[in-house]
Amino acid sequence: MPGTLYLVATPIGNLQDITLRAIETLRAVNVIACEDTRHTRNLLTHLRISNKLVSYHDHNEFERAEELADRLLAGESVAIVSDAGTPGISDPGFRIVQRAVEIGVAVIPIPGPAAFVAAVTASGLATDSIFFGGFLPSKKGERRKRLDEVKDIPSTLTFYEAPHRLAKSLADCADVLGDRQAAVARELTKMHEEMVRGRLTALAASFAGQSVKGEIVIVIDRKADEPVKKGSSETGLPQRIAELEAKGMDQKAALKKAAKEFGLSKSEAYRQVKIKSKK
Repeated sequence: MPGTLYLVATPIGNLQDITLRAIETLRAVNVIACEDTRHTRNLLTHLRISNKLVSYHDHNEFERAEELADRLLAGESVAIVSDAGTPGISDPGFRIVQRAVEIGVAVIPIPGPAAFVAAVTASGLATDSIFFGGFLPSKKGERRKRLDEVKDIPSTLTFYEAPHRLAKSLADCADVLGDRQAAVARELTKMHEEMVRGRLTALAASFAGQSVKGEIVIVIDRKADEPVKKGSSETGLPQRIAELEAKGMDQKAALKKAAKEFGLSKSEAYRQVKIKSKK
């Protein structure tokens, strides 16, 4: 009978963020595959776990995935961890998951921290729809092209970035996306945790010339809706809802969006539309 592949999230900084289920899983599996055996050994030592470690990183992912697949088929249980956070999120993990699915092995996520989730929830920007773009390209031209591809996505945008590129990337974001509200999250859950909020141009200027260190997440507000030409809300609201429904939105979504555009709560927008329909 084949074994089970576990995707175990580990802390992004503060070791107390490890879950009880993650600890139990790491103790129980036959082998733990990790990016850096020294880094993971430090975590396991802290948790008093002495299981076997094998390396699983960008440079050996294809070969190691096959080795781990053989172990799984032989009935062993395998845990995948990254250096920090959730494996597979801008970290190795995809190949072995794909292989496990192909050979019919159960894949069990053991959820926990993810830096972009922590950043966007603390940013003060909308969390109803989030786009995660991983690391922005290191070259300016490719980075600006990527930003142009995502500029019209109606979601809060999140990216990882290297410290030495932060100011330049923020400047490119402002040029391509417009001067949107944004936040830079640095060293989340660690001693020097920092969340800096402001317009992209102001953030770019603030970090220019600084010697920035640590793990960084950039969070950027979605593109502002085009202004809606309307009279009073009671006369314009039903018309706006009808326009949105004509574009393919269902009634509930159209009401929610129109209410936001008119600066109304959803319940107040519903009340006004209901009153208007009775007249």
